[in-house]
Amino acid sequence: MSALERERLVVLAEVAAKRVSQRRAAERLGICMRQVKRLVRAYRDGGDGGLVSRQRGRASNHQLASGVCERVRDLLGDKYRDFGPTLAAEKLAELEGIAISRETVRQLQIKLGLWKPRLRRRKRVFQLRQRRARFGELIQIDGSPHDWFEGRGPRCALIVFIDDATGRLTALRFSPAETTRAYLAALKDHVLAHGSPLAFYSDRHGIFRINAKEAASGDGKTEFGRVAERLRIELIHALTPQAKGRVERANQTLQDRLVREMRLRGISTIEDAQAFAPTFIACWNAKFAAPPRVEEDAHRPWADNLQALDEALARREERTLSKALTFSAGGALHCVRTSGAGIALRGAKVTLFHFMDGAMLVRYKNRALACTRVKSLATPGPAEDEKTIDIRLDAIVLAQKRPSPAISLQGRG
Repeated sequence: MSALERERLVVLAEVAAKRVSQRRAAERLGICMRQVKRLVRAYRDGGDGGLVSRQRGRASNHQLASGVCERVRDLLGDKYRDFGPTLAAEKLAELEGIAISRETVRQLQIKLGLWKPRLRRRKRVFQLRQRRARFGELIQIDGSPHDWFEGRGPRCALIVFIDDATGRLTALRFSPAETTRAYLAALKDHVLAHGSPLAFYSDRHGIFRINAKEAASGDGKTEFGRVAERLRIELIHALTPQAKGRVERANQTLQDRLVREMRLRGISTIEDAQAFAPTFIACWNAKFAAPPRVEEDAHRPWADNLQALDEALARREERTLSKALTFSAGGALHCVRTSGAGIALRGAKVTLFHFMDGAMLVRYKNRALACTRVKSLATPGPAEDEKTIDIRLDAIVLAQKRPSPAISLQGRG
């Protein structure tokens, strides 16, 4: 008999001898009156043996059939070898038609040596911040450089936008590197889908804020900061990674789930991954998103046309036209074309709009000017930071691996 059954035997013997009431026995054993009555009848009919579970020594009613168990073992050891228990259980049900609990999968993975239980350790305690009340009040943004294609394609970065109130993914953008252009592309996707949020929550990288203490000129804003200001979006910078834990945890989950989803679909390019992103976002939000505490949407809908949004996202800079109506930009000399003499434009200050697709617009007092590229100018090499240097070095390494052309020694000596 087990310890529980021996404890019940002592109490039920007193109930059978009418020294303890059934109500008192139910309180001592922590069971209901109906269960006490059933156990008393079993004790009177079968004695001590009547309290022993009849299921002991028998196979569990929920035990997997041997054929199913072997098939699950084969799938876990091959197709889902590096899947976590939760994701493996979901894919077994979704793709293989085998309904099995997450814990059963975990136990099978432990037996196969595919999963090691995590050791519990004392961690620094961070006070949890309550979610914001409305969808769109605060969007946490971050980039995750990772081998998203597991060697089938180049390493790249994933720009992640996630809502603080609901945990909904609002934008995913694959890019060769974590750059301002990649964040602006994700911002465009977010605005077109939901509108402008009230605030962004990011780290303190140079993409989002000016970190140089000696910077004495300029407006003190980065290009992303200027775009956020045009769209009336506040930028809030976190002091620690734990402060923006929602997007950090989302990055970890994406590196687990999204990588394996793309593997199952054979996705190996940035273009195919970007095409799959809306489908994955919908599945993520259906599974993990929580309802907001307040139903009102805090986004400001974008009421203007797409061209106006492109202009708001464009990089802007000012130039002064020469007497010949020329200006330099983007490593080239450009000349403004006019129908007349163009004397009024000499020395005029014009604004250049550099769009994300590479196009350029020249504007003078809300009037677009036509211009022609005259010649190319010598420009220095691009500067790199820690978020773009990896892709630059990968290109250098790839160039070194290419076979160099054979050098002919004929005609010498």
